[in-house]
Amino acid sequence: MTPSTPQTQVFVVANQKGGVGKTTTTVNLAAALARQGVRTLLVDLDPQGNATMGSGVDKATLQCSVYDVLLGLASASTAIVPGSAGYDVLPANRDLAGAEVELVDLESREHRLASSLQALGAGYQMVLVDCPPSLSMLTLNGLCAANGVIIPMQCEYFALEGLSDLVNSIKRVHAGLNKRLQIIGLLRVMFDPRMTLSQQVSEQLERHFGQQVFQTVIPRNVRLAEAPSHGLPGVLYDPSSRGSQAYLAFAQELIDRLGLLPKKAMS
Repeated sequence: MTPSTPQTQVFVVANQKGGVGKTTTTVNLAAALARQGVRTLLVDLDPQGNATMGSGVDKATLQCSVYDVLLGLASASTAIVPGSAGYDVLPANRDLAGAEVELVDLESREHRLASSLQALGAGYQMVLVDCPPSLSMLTLNGLCAANGVIIPMQCEYFALEGLSDLVNSIKRVHAGLNKRLQIIGLLRVMFDPRMTLSQQVSEQLERHFGQQVFQTVIPRNVRLAEAPSHGLPGVLYDPSSRGSQAYLAFAQELIDRLGLLPKKAMS
């Protein structure tokens, strides 16, 4: 099964550890890519719906969500709504929590999202999938739909402990369900250069993963944390903040690494 058209990059933002900045990364990267002219869709696969709310979409008033798409009750094109920052959103709410049980008996249960995104054709250059902090059926759907994984990493001891488990999970999905899946890179987030441990863990990541570690480092930043309460990504809420500037730099690094052509540069 081909999860997407060749023109579309589908990246999962994943980490089995909670509180590592997955949603912050997904929302701000989507906004930064959109700002650079890249046609972007954010898929929220977390029942908490934080990426949905952080994109300026009210999850309480949704007529249709990713839950309906996964269960085959609606098409992705029907459920997609515009976000507040120039990218589109396939939104989530608490209905999605029930999908874990309901997907078990469905045919091709791991590939439901892949099929739905494939039906969108080449409408987007980039699809970013925000996953819950576990290797659940929802995360598995994200991994089976993707051709790459971006791993946000806090530079602390326990983050390193969980990283090997995540890498092994990605290898298993690659071997058994999605041969296209690969690790795109590790992004150091919530970084505090004043902490010796942060520096040490950062150096360990660079030694072990080499070029797979993105050069951009996202600092710990209050303005990024404040932004979701305003229904905006940080790069729109306060574009001049250190955190926002870092995500804009990360988007540019990703564009350069992938050779993406923004829509304004395409013929």
